[in-house]
Amino acid sequence: MSTATLAAEATTTPIHRLTATELARRYRQGSLKPSVALEAILARIAQANPVVNAFATLDESGARQAAAQADARFAAGQPLGPFDGIPVSIKDNITVAGLRCAWGSETFADFVPQQDETPVARLRTQGAVILGKTNVSEFTLGRGNVSTELFGTTRNPYDPALTSGASSGGAVSAVSSGMGPVALGTDGGGSIRRPAGYTGLLGLKPSVGRVARSGGLPVILHDAEIIGPIARTTDDLAMALAAIQGPLDEDRGSMAFRADEGEPPARPMRILYVPRFGDWPVDAPIAEACAAAAENLRALGHIVEQGTLPADLALFEKNWPNVGAAGLAWLLRGKEWRGRVGKIYEEMIEKGMALSAMDYQDALQAFRDIQAQFARFFRDYDLMMTPSSGALQWKAEEFGPPHHRAFTGIVNLASLPGISIPADPSPAGLPIGFQLVAPYGGDWTLVAMARQYEAAHPWADRWPAL
Repeated sequence: MSTATLAAEATTTPIHRLTATELARRYRQGSLKPSVALEAILARIAQANPVVNAFATLDESGARQAAAQADARFAAGQPLGPFDGIPVSIKDNITVAGLRCAWGSETFADFVPQQDETPVARLRTQGAVILGKTNVSEFTLGRGNVSTELFGTTRNPYDPALTSGASSGGAVSAVSSGMGPVALGTDGGGSIRRPAGYTGLLGLKPSVGRVARSGGLPVILHDAEIIGPIARTTDDLAMALAAIQGPLDEDRGSMAFRADEGEPPARPMRILYVPRFGDWPVDAPIAEACAAAAENLRALGHIVEQGTLPADLALFEKNWPNVGAAGLAWLLRGKEWRGRVGKIYEEMIEKGMALSAMDYQDALQAFRDIQAQFARFFRDYDLMMTPSSGALQWKAEEFGPPHHRAFTGIVNLASLPGISIPADPSPAGLPIGFQLVAPYGGDWTLVAMARQYEAAHPWADRWPAL
């Protein structure tokens, strides 16, 4: 490639809009240095973060040091891995050595971990440049928004008056507005998928165990909260999942997964489209966009049938709230928390303290029963499709309407992988996502479906006006 061609290519797209895979390609061909890319992204952060408030902690000096080290490796022809020199942000409930991990709460405001949680360590081993920590709802138990006493309110790049969702709202606002191409989030009840849908991104909640965890915060949602990638394109999502997946002997649940597993070949899928769960309403623009997406999948050769949720919604709704309440009460047991947590969390802690061991055992049994119900369903179907959320974006300072969360939590309880894929935007231009759910272990099938859908109905060129 000639010098003139490289120069023209470099000026076509602003650096902060380049995907992770494109950055990696340019690093390897020598047309861009990691340190130059980082400075462009830091400049974008300086411009966009005051508007959307995505970051809790920005580590400019650490990022610059990591980018300079990546420069040297590329100059020597010895990059560490696919993520060498790629800027990545980390949700502020995933530990990064030496960076505060406040979990959105005053009770953890001074906590500075001394080690990376496993997925962060794996990215760092590949040479990733850690930008910092993104804002979260307190204890990642949000009611649809990210708005805390410590860090203020996180906003949607498509309309800063509106929310980008909970609890990975900071992560998606960063990626959606060009403040780094990839983020790690967590999903304990929809906290990756709903925010990704609200900001025009891909968000994957992996199967329980797909992404090993060790060295992180205390577990308060049993095994429902999973670390997963957030990205604009399927290529980037796949690169991130490949980097962080795989077994670790300290996490027994991860031992069923291989580190080298990748996408299966495309084939026609039998998909059950479930447009509503029980009596939960769905905002009209979401219903219309997801129905259109179902037709798009049918046009791609898949068998798409419409039906109802193949699991006991009442059993889920009865038991699911007890898991978080018990976990939060346990986390703060013996600590001085009164007056130091949000009001809704005070109520949750009080509820958790009043629960019995039998109540928690009921919740664990509900996990097993619903897992079995989905297993039987997946004997006849390859995938389930739903909206990612039941409600359009609302005011950033306010909790969401209950139906915003209708479609995601039961997937966590069932330990299944789920992905949010961008659908057509609303008439007002607000992003909308649809969810695909696969059998346990079918994470890469979801990536393959996202890739096929993206090729036929691309979304990566949709950017907020911010």
